[in-house]
Amino acid sequence: MAEADRERWDAKHRALGAGTPLPPDALRGRLDLVPSTGRALDVACGRGGVAVWLAARGLDVVAVDVSPAGLAAGAALADDHDVRVRWVEADLDGGFPDEDGTYDLVVCQRFRDPALYPALAAAVAPGGLLVISVRSEVGDEGGRFRAAPGELAAAFGDLEVLAHHEGDGEAYLLARG
Repeated sequence: MAEADRERWDAKHRALGAGTPLPPDALRGRLDLVPSTGRALDVACGRGGVAVWLAARGLDVVAVDVSPAGLAAGAALADDHDVRVRWVEADLDGGFPDEDGTYDLVVCQRFRDPALYPALAAAVAPGGLLVISVRSEVGDEGGRFRAAPGELAAAFGDLEVLAHHEGDGEAYLLARG
């Protein structure tokens, strides 16, 4: 990622201030799928709202993002809610962070890089849950940051797909490892 992009994300996160602990968008109405123990990975975590929500549910969370300002906001949010999250600064354009092992839950919300799809799938433990949501061309205009129709289903077809939706410019997929 270019330094200008990192600075843009830092400025955005600083302007938005503290986040709010919230479940991943794709899990709303499906919270029974979320484990209450085990390890979770939040990829491109931004200001950490999902990571803190997962930690408050009892998961051991690793949260990854390129923005030091986003990670600092997440750390403050975790402190405010008395939960522990391991925050990792990593430029995902350079590849998936070298984290140890697999996870019972892998979340990637609103970040799309098809080159990382195999690493995301590999990070899901057997029986674990993958939750991925991206902007989509379906029901919206195209663009380099939007998934093509069927992209998520094709990329994660080796997993057991539990739910898949495309429409109104959004796509999400829930799958078991």
